[in-house]
Amino acid sequence: MKRKQFSEEQIIGILKEAEAGAVVTELCRKHGMSSATYYAWKAKFGGLEVSDAKRLRSLEEENVRLKRLLADTMLDNAGLKDLLSKKW
Repeated sequence: MKRKQFSEEQIIGILKEAEAGAVVTELCRKHGMSSATYYAWKAKFGGLEVSDAKRLRSLEEENVRLKRLLADTMLDNAGLKDLLSKKW
């Protein structure tokens, strides 16, 4: 997995520069990123403050953890059902 080059704080700072009137192509050149990356960030972080972005990240991490727990539980249930059906 590719390492993140920019933190959420930096991303929001770049987006605020663009909102202040900076040209997107100049921002991309200055920070060494593509314009596609800028627009992906804008779609995800547009209008957020730093605290909101941190909260979003923590919610995404919690969601991943809960999905993993659900998948493990479903796998255990399927194994138990399979074991019970073979036993009877």
